[in-house]
Amino acid sequence: MEFLRLLESIRTPFFDTLFSLISLLGEETIFMLVGIVVIWCFDKKWGFRLFLAGLFSSTLNQLLKAIFLIPRPWVQDHDFTIVESARAGATGYSFPSGHSQGSASLYYTLAAWMRKRWSTIVCTALIALICFSRLYLGVHTPLDVLVGLTLGLLSAAVLCYLFNRFDGNKRATVIIGLSLLVVCILTTCYVLFSPAREASVAEFDRHGQENICTILGAMMGLCVSWYIDERYTNFDVKAVWWAQILKCIVGAGIILTVRIALKAPMNALFNGLPIANTVRYFIIVIVGVVIYPLTFKLWARLGAKKADNAN
Repeated sequence: MEFLRLLESIRTPFFDTLFSLISLLGEETIFMLVGIVVIWCFDKKWGFRLFLAGLFSSTLNQLLKAIFLIPRPWVQDHDFTIVESARAGATGYSFPSGHSQGSASLYYTLAAWMRKRWSTIVCTALIALICFSRLYLGVHTPLDVLVGLTLGLLSAAVLCYLFNRFDGNKRATVIIGLSLLVVCILTTCYVLFSPAREASVAEFDRHGQENICTILGAMMGLCVSWYIDERYTNFDVKAVWWAQILKCIVGAGIILTVRIALKAPMNALFNGLPIANTVRYFIIVIVGVVIYPLTFKLWARLGAKKADNAN
Protein backbone atom coordinates (compact mmCIF):
# COMPACT_ATOMS: atom_id res chain seq x y z
CA MET A 1 0.00 0.00 0.00
CA GLU A 2 2.96 2.34 0.53
CA PHE A 3 3.66 2.45 -3.21
CA LEU A 4 0.00 3.13 -3.98
CA ARG A 5 -0.02 6.00 -1.47
CA LEU A 6 3.06 7.43 -3.18
CA LEU A 7 1.28 7.39 -6.52
CA GLU A 8 -1.82 8.84 -4.88
CA SER A 9 0.23 11.80 -3.65
CA ILE A 10 1.49 12.74 -7.14
CA ARG A 11 -1.76 12.40 -9.11
CA THR A 12 -2.78 15.23 -11.43
CA PRO A 13 -5.93 15.68 -13.55
CA PHE A 14 -3.90 15.24 -16.73
CA PHE A 15 -2.35 11.93 -15.67
CA ASP A 16 -5.69 10.79 -14.23
CA THR A 17 -7.20 11.14 -17.69
CA LEU A 18 -4.15 9.73 -19.50
CA PHE A 19 -3.89 6.55 -17.42
CA SER A 20 -7.67 6.07 -17.47
CA LEU A 21 -7.46 5.98 -21.27
CA ILE A 22 -4.44 3.68 -21.23
CA SER A 23 -6.26 1.32 -18.88
CA LEU A 24 -9.06 0.98 -21.44
CA LEU A 25 -6.58 -0.79 -23.75
CA GLY A 26 -6.69 -3.76 -21.39
CA GLU A 27 -10.47 -4.16 -21.35
CA GLU A 28 -12.70 -6.83 -22.90
CA THR A 29 -13.90 -4.55 -25.71
CA ILE A 30 -10.37 -4.00 -27.05
CA PHE A 31 -9.67 -7.74 -26.81
CA MET A 32 -12.80 -8.45 -28.85
CA LEU A 33 -12.03 -5.78 -31.46
CA VAL A 34 -8.43 -6.89 -31.95
CA GLY A 35 -9.50 -10.52 -32.11
CA ILE A 36 -12.19 -10.03 -34.74
CA VAL A 37 -9.93 -7.88 -36.92
CA VAL A 38 -7.25 -10.59 -36.88
CA ILE A 39 -9.66 -13.46 -37.47
CA TRP A 40 -11.71 -11.67 -40.16
CA CYS A 41 -9.02 -9.83 -42.08
CA PHE A 42 -5.51 -11.14 -41.53
CA ASP A 43 -4.86 -14.62 -40.19
CA LYS A 44 -7.73 -16.89 -39.20
CA LYS A 45 -5.48 -19.42 -37.47
CA TRP A 46 -3.85 -16.82 -35.25
CA GLY A 47 -7.23 -15.19 -34.64
CA PHE A 48 -8.47 -18.42 -33.10
CA ARG A 49 -5.25 -18.71 -31.10
CA LEU A 50 -5.56 -15.17 -29.82
CA PHE A 51 -9.12 -15.73 -28.63
CA LEU A 52 -8.30 -19.07 -27.01
CA ALA A 53 -5.25 -17.65 -25.22
CA GLY A 54 -7.23 -14.69 -23.93
CA LEU A 55 -10.18 -16.78 -22.76
CA PHE A 56 -7.92 -19.31 -21.04
CA SER A 57 -6.03 -16.53 -19.27
CA SER A 58 -9.33 -14.98 -18.15
CA THR A 59 -10.45 -18.37 -16.86
CA LEU A 60 -7.36 -18.65 -14.66
CA ASN A 61 -7.90 -15.09 -13.47
CA GLN A 62 -11.48 -15.76 -12.36
CA LEU A 63 -10.41 -18.98 -10.64
CA LEU A 64 -7.77 -17.21 -8.55
CA LYS A 65 -10.13 -14.37 -7.70
CA ALA A 66 -12.68 -16.92 -6.43
CA ILE A 67 -10.05 -18.81 -4.43
CA PHE A 68 -8.31 -15.90 -2.68
CA LEU A 69 -11.22 -13.41 -2.31
CA ILE A 70 -8.88 -10.44 -1.84
CA PRO A 71 -10.68 -7.07 -1.70
CA ARG A 72 -9.72 -3.94 -3.59
CA PRO A 73 -7.11 -1.54 -2.12
CA TRP A 74 -9.66 1.06 -1.00
CA VAL A 75 -11.56 -1.67 0.87
CA GLN A 76 -8.38 -2.78 2.62
CA ASP A 77 -7.54 0.83 3.57
CA HIS A 78 -10.55 3.13 3.93
CA ASP A 79 -8.32 6.21 3.94
CA PHE A 80 -6.96 5.38 0.50
CA THR A 81 -8.61 7.04 -2.54
CA ILE A 82 -8.73 5.96 -6.16
CA VAL A 83 -9.23 7.83 -9.41
CA GLU A 84 -13.03 7.86 -9.50
CA SER A 85 -13.28 7.36 -13.25
CA ALA A 86 -11.74 3.90 -12.74
CA ARG A 87 -14.25 2.72 -10.14
CA ALA A 88 -16.87 1.51 -12.64
CA GLY A 89 -14.37 -0.86 -14.27
CA ALA A 90 -12.94 -2.12 -10.96
CA THR A 91 -15.64 -4.57 -9.94
CA GLY A 92 -15.05 -7.95 -8.37
CA TYR A 93 -12.12 -9.14 -6.29
CA SER A 94 -8.71 -7.57 -6.64
CA PHE A 95 -6.22 -10.46 -6.95
CA PRO A 96 -4.91 -10.97 -9.56
CA SER A 97 -5.36 -7.97 -11.86
CA GLY A 98 -7.60 -8.89 -14.80
CA HIS A 99 -6.44 -5.95 -16.91
CA SER A 100 -2.77 -6.82 -16.39
CA GLN A 101 -3.32 -10.50 -17.11
CA GLY A 102 -5.59 -9.93 -20.10
CA SER A 103 -3.35 -7.34 -21.72
CA ALA A 104 -0.25 -9.53 -21.20
CA SER A 105 -1.99 -12.45 -22.92
CA LEU A 106 -3.39 -10.34 -25.76
CA TYR A 107 -0.29 -8.35 -26.66
CA TYR A 108 2.11 -11.26 -26.14
CA THR A 109 0.08 -13.33 -28.62
CA LEU A 110 -0.04 -10.42 -31.06
CA ALA A 111 3.74 -10.04 -30.90
CA ALA A 112 4.19 -13.80 -31.37
CA TRP A 113 2.00 -13.65 -34.48
CA MET A 114 3.56 -10.57 -36.08
CA ARG A 115 7.20 -11.42 -35.25
CA LYS A 116 8.46 -7.92 -35.98
CA ARG A 117 10.83 -5.99 -33.79
CA TRP A 118 8.67 -2.88 -33.82
CA SER A 119 5.52 -4.84 -32.92
CA THR A 120 7.31 -6.53 -30.03
CA ILE A 121 8.44 -3.14 -28.72
CA VAL A 122 4.95 -1.64 -29.06
CA CYS A 123 3.25 -4.64 -27.42
CA THR A 124 5.76 -4.67 -24.57
CA ALA A 125 5.23 -0.94 -23.98
CA LEU A 126 1.44 -1.38 -23.99
CA ILE A 127 1.62 -4.18 -21.43
CA ALA A 128 3.89 -2.12 -19.16
CA LEU A 129 1.72 1.00 -19.44
CA ILE A 130 -1.52 -0.87 -18.76
CA CYS A 131 -0.01 -2.58 -15.72
CA PHE A 132 1.26 0.73 -14.35
CA SER A 133 -2.09 2.39 -15.05
CA ARG A 134 -3.84 -0.05 -12.71
CA LEU A 135 -1.45 0.99 -9.94
CA TYR A 136 -1.71 4.69 -10.68
CA LEU A 137 -5.50 4.56 -10.70
CA GLY A 138 -5.38 2.82 -7.33
CA VAL A 139 -7.52 -0.18 -8.28
CA HIS A 140 -4.83 -2.85 -7.73
CA THR A 141 -1.83 -3.49 -5.50
CA PRO A 142 1.62 -4.26 -6.94
CA LEU A 143 1.11 -7.94 -6.05
CA ASP A 144 -2.17 -8.03 -7.98
CA VAL A 145 -0.47 -6.59 -11.04
CA LEU A 146 2.70 -8.68 -10.81
CA VAL A 147 0.83 -11.98 -10.50
CA GLY A 148 -1.63 -11.02 -13.26
CA LEU A 149 1.21 -10.00 -15.56
CA THR A 150 3.15 -13.22 -14.89
CA LEU A 151 0.15 -15.48 -15.42
CA GLY A 152 -0.85 -13.67 -18.60
CA LEU A 153 2.61 -13.98 -20.12
CA LEU A 154 3.09 -17.60 -19.03
CA SER A 155 -0.31 -18.82 -20.21
CA ALA A 156 0.09 -17.10 -23.60
CA ALA A 157 3.65 -18.37 -24.00
CA VAL A 158 2.68 -21.96 -23.22
CA LEU A 159 -0.29 -21.92 -25.57
CA CYS A 160 1.68 -20.28 -28.39
CA TYR A 161 4.35 -22.95 -27.96
CA LEU A 162 1.78 -25.75 -28.05
CA PHE A 163 -0.02 -24.33 -31.08
CA ASN A 164 3.26 -23.93 -32.97
CA ARG A 165 4.55 -27.32 -31.82
CA PHE A 166 1.46 -29.14 -33.09
CA ASP A 167 0.64 -26.88 -36.02
CA GLY A 168 -1.01 -28.99 -38.71
CA ASN A 169 -1.75 -31.86 -36.33
CA LYS A 170 -5.56 -31.78 -36.18
CA ARG A 171 -5.84 -34.39 -33.46
CA ALA A 172 -3.44 -32.54 -31.16
CA THR A 173 -5.19 -29.25 -31.91
CA VAL A 174 -8.54 -30.75 -30.94
CA ILE A 175 -7.05 -32.10 -27.71
CA ILE A 176 -5.65 -28.65 -26.85
CA GLY A 177 -8.98 -26.96 -27.54
CA LEU A 178 -10.99 -29.53 -25.56
CA SER A 179 -8.52 -29.33 -22.66
CA LEU A 180 -8.98 -25.56 -22.46
CA LEU A 181 -12.75 -26.02 -22.56
CA VAL A 182 -12.64 -28.61 -19.76
CA VAL A 183 -10.58 -26.26 -17.58
CA CYS A 184 -13.14 -23.53 -18.23
CA ILE A 185 -16.06 -25.84 -17.35
CA LEU A 186 -14.42 -26.99 -14.10
CA THR A 187 -13.60 -23.39 -13.16
CA THR A 188 -17.18 -22.37 -13.86
CA CYS A 189 -18.46 -25.14 -11.57
CA TYR A 190 -16.12 -24.00 -8.80
CA VAL A 191 -17.05 -20.32 -9.10
CA LEU A 192 -20.79 -21.04 -9.26
CA PHE A 193 -21.09 -23.73 -6.61
CA SER A 194 -18.30 -23.26 -4.08
CA PRO A 195 -19.82 -22.27 -0.70
CA ALA A 196 -19.52 -18.71 0.56
CA ARG A 197 -16.72 -18.04 3.05
CA GLU A 198 -16.10 -15.43 5.68
CA ALA A 199 -14.19 -13.20 3.23
CA SER A 200 -16.84 -13.52 0.51
CA VAL A 201 -18.62 -10.40 -0.71
CA ALA A 202 -21.96 -11.11 -2.41
CA GLU A 203 -21.53 -8.33 -4.98
CA PHE A 204 -18.04 -9.51 -5.94
CA ASP A 205 -19.17 -13.16 -6.05
CA ARG A 206 -21.98 -12.25 -8.41
CA HIS A 207 -19.59 -10.35 -10.68
CA GLY A 208 -17.23 -13.34 -10.81
CA GLN A 209 -20.09 -15.70 -11.62
CA GLU A 210 -21.25 -13.48 -14.47
CA ASN A 211 -17.71 -13.21 -15.81
CA ILE A 212 -16.94 -16.92 -15.78
CA CYS A 213 -20.28 -17.74 -17.41
CA THR A 214 -19.47 -15.19 -20.13
CA ILE A 215 -16.04 -16.76 -20.65
CA LEU A 216 -17.55 -20.26 -20.80
CA GLY A 217 -20.08 -19.22 -23.44
CA ALA A 218 -17.38 -17.58 -25.55
CA MET A 219 -15.05 -20.59 -25.15
CA MET A 220 -17.79 -23.04 -26.14
CA GLY A 221 -18.76 -20.88 -29.12
CA LEU A 222 -15.14 -20.60 -30.23
CA CYS A 223 -14.51 -24.36 -30.04
CA VAL A 224 -17.71 -25.11 -31.98
CA SER A 225 -16.89 -22.39 -34.54
CA TRP A 226 -13.37 -23.73 -34.95
CA TYR A 227 -14.72 -27.23 -35.64
CA ILE A 228 -17.34 -25.97 -38.10
CA ASP A 229 -14.81 -23.89 -40.01
CA GLU A 230 -12.30 -26.76 -40.19
CA ARG A 231 -14.96 -29.25 -41.28
CA TYR A 232 -17.40 -27.24 -43.40
CA THR A 233 -17.08 -23.50 -44.04
CA ASN A 234 -13.33 -22.75 -44.18
CA PHE A 235 -13.89 -19.05 -44.79
CA ASP A 236 -11.28 -16.93 -46.56
CA VAL A 237 -10.15 -13.60 -45.08
CA LYS A 238 -8.78 -12.02 -48.27
CA ALA A 239 -10.20 -8.78 -49.66
CA VAL A 240 -8.92 -5.36 -50.73
CA TRP A 241 -8.14 -2.94 -47.92
CA TRP A 242 -11.25 -0.79 -48.15
CA ALA A 243 -13.49 -3.87 -48.31
CA GLN A 244 -11.74 -5.14 -45.17
CA ILE A 245 -12.57 -1.91 -43.37
CA LEU A 246 -16.22 -2.06 -44.42
CA LYS A 247 -16.34 -5.74 -43.49
CA CYS A 248 -15.13 -4.94 -39.97
CA ILE A 249 -17.48 -1.99 -39.50
CA VAL A 250 -20.53 -3.93 -40.64
CA GLY A 251 -19.53 -7.03 -38.69
CA ALA A 252 -18.81 -5.12 -35.49
CA GLY A 253 -22.20 -3.44 -35.83
CA ILE A 254 -23.91 -6.82 -36.21
CA ILE A 255 -22.14 -8.30 -33.19
CA LEU A 256 -22.90 -5.26 -31.06
CA THR A 257 -26.55 -5.40 -32.10
CA VAL A 258 -26.80 -9.11 -31.27
CA ARG A 259 -25.02 -8.55 -27.96
CA ILE A 260 -27.48 -5.85 -26.91
CA ALA A 261 -30.59 -7.47 -28.39
CA LEU A 262 -30.04 -10.79 -26.62
CA LYS A 263 -29.39 -9.41 -23.14
CA ALA A 264 -32.95 -8.79 -21.99
CA PRO A 265 -34.56 -11.94 -23.44
CA MET A 266 -31.75 -14.18 -22.15
CA ASN A 267 -32.01 -12.69 -18.67
CA ALA A 268 -35.77 -13.14 -18.76
CA LEU A 269 -35.49 -16.72 -20.02
CA PHE A 270 -33.01 -17.71 -17.28
CA ASN A 271 -34.53 -15.54 -14.54
CA GLY A 272 -31.42 -13.35 -14.31
CA LEU A 273 -29.09 -16.28 -13.55
CA PRO A 274 -25.46 -15.92 -14.75
CA ILE A 275 -25.96 -18.85 -17.14
CA ALA A 276 -27.80 -16.37 -19.36
CA ASN A 277 -24.38 -14.92 -20.23
CA THR A 278 -23.17 -18.36 -21.31
CA VAL A 279 -25.96 -18.75 -23.84
CA ARG A 280 -25.74 -15.15 -25.01
CA TYR A 281 -22.00 -15.18 -25.66
CA PHE A 282 -22.16 -18.61 -27.27
CA ILE A 283 -24.62 -17.17 -29.80
CA ILE A 284 -22.53 -14.02 -30.25
CA VAL A 285 -19.43 -16.05 -31.12
CA ILE A 286 -21.36 -18.30 -33.51
CA VAL A 287 -22.71 -15.23 -35.28
CA GLY A 288 -19.26 -13.65 -35.48
CA VAL A 289 -17.19 -16.67 -36.48
CA VAL A 290 -19.65 -18.92 -38.34
CA ILE A 291 -22.59 -16.94 -39.71
CA TYR A 292 -21.09 -13.55 -40.60
CA PRO A 293 -18.04 -15.06 -42.40
CA LEU A 294 -20.50 -16.61 -44.88
CA THR A 295 -20.60 -13.11 -46.40
CA PHE A 296 -16.82 -12.90 -46.88
CA LYS A 297 -16.94 -14.18 -50.47
CA LEU A 298 -19.18 -11.23 -51.28
CA TRP A 299 -16.72 -8.80 -49.72
CA ALA A 300 -13.85 -10.40 -51.66
CA ARG A 301 -15.75 -10.26 -54.98
CA LEU A 302 -16.84 -6.69 -54.35
CA GLY A 303 -13.26 -5.58 -53.85
CA ALA A 304 -12.01 -7.53 -56.85
CA LYS A 305 -14.75 -6.12 -59.08
CA LYS A 306 -13.94 -2.54 -58.12
CA ALA A 307 -10.24 -3.17 -58.75
CA ASP A 308 -10.98 -4.65 -62.21
CA ASN A 309 -13.13 -1.66 -63.10
CA ALA A 310 -10.36 0.72 -62.04
CA ASN A 311 -7.92 -1.09 -64.33
